Amino acid sequence: MGVSMITVKDLHKKYEDNVALDGMNMSIPTASIYGLVGTNGAGKTTVINHLAGVLRQDYGEMSFDGEDVWENAELKDRISVIPDELYFPMPYSLDDMGRLYSGLYGRWNEERFREMISTFRLSNTDKLRSFSKGMKKQAAFCLAMSTMPDYLLLDEPIDGLDPIVRKQVWKYIVDDVADRQMTVLVSSHNLKEMEGICDRIGIIQSGHTVLERDMDSLRGDLHKIQVSFGSRPAAEKNGPPTEASEDNKVSDSDPYRELNVLHKESRGAVDLLLVGNTQEEIREAIEKQNPVVFDVLPLTLEEIFIHELGGDDDAINELLF
Repeated sequence: MGVSMITVKDLHKKYEDNVALDGMNMSIPTASIYGLVGTNGAGKTTVINHLAGVLRQDYGEMSFDGEDVWENAELKDRISVIPDELYFPMPYSLDDMGRLYSGLYGRWNEERFREMISTFRLSNTDKLRSFSKGMKKQAAFCLAMSTMPDYLLLDEPIDGLDPIVRKQVWKYIVDDVADRQMTVLVSSHNLKEMEGICDRIGIIQSGHTVLERDMDSLRGDLHKIQVSFGSRPAAEKNGPPTEASEDNKVSDSDPYRELNVLHKESRGAVDLLLVGNTQEEIREAIEKQNPVVFDVLPLTLEEIFIHELGGDDDAINELLF
C-alpha cells in the first residue's frame, strides 16, 4: 500500500456567482485523522465532494499521493465516503447494500461487514428506509469500513449517534488508522469531540484556509492568561490596559511587551489576555515581574475556532474569560 498523503493546493470552485472555494489549501499526513472545521457555508462539504471525485475544481491542485481522483476508478476503489445526507435505494436492506458494495469495491471484507452489523445490533434484512437517522448512520459506517479504505472521508459522521455508538465508531476508525495506516478527513461541528480525536486541524472560512496546524502545536502556542500585579493603580505604573494594536507594538513600560498579545481586557486589577506564545515564553516574561496573580491555561478548540474566525470583542470576552 502506498503513502496516503492528501494534498490540496489553491483549490477554486465557483457556481455562477457563488464562490464555493477560494484558494483552499490542505495537507493531510499519512495515517492521521484530520479535522476540517468552519462555519456553515464555509466550503467543507464542497471540499469533501472534490476529494471524493464527485466535483472537479475550476483550477488548483488536489492529489492522493500524487494521483488525481477525477475519473480515476482505481483510486476511488481505495476511498470511502460517508456524506452528511445519506441515501439508500428505497427497497434495499443491509444485505442488499452489502451485495452492491461487494461488486463495487475490490477489497470488500464480508467478515468485517457481518461483525459490524452485529456490534451495532442492526437488522441485515429490514428495509433501510425503516431505520432511524442514527441507525442509517451506523449502517453507512458498516458499509464504508468494510470496503477497507486507504482514505476515509466523513461529513458530520457522528450526527444522530448516541455516546456508546460514537465510541464504537471512533474505535473502528482509530484502529484502522493504527493498523492499516488509513488516512481520515472528518468534517464536524462537534469541536469537543474533534479535539479529542484529531491529529491535525484545518479551519476554513469563505472557501479558504484560515489556519492549519497539528493539534499538539495548536495547543502549545496559544494560551489565555490572567495576571495581576496588585491594585490597579500599581499595575497602571506599567502602562494603561489597552487592546493590542494590529502590528502588536507596545510601549517599553508595558508588562506584556515580550508577548504576542492577541486580545486583552481588564477587570479591576486583573488583566485577561490571549497570547500566541508557548507556556515557557509566557512564564519567563511574566514571572520575573513578580505578579500577585498569574495563571496560564491552554485554549480549547472551540475557543481557538471563535478567535480565528473573527469573533467580536464581546464574544471573545464571554467565551474566553
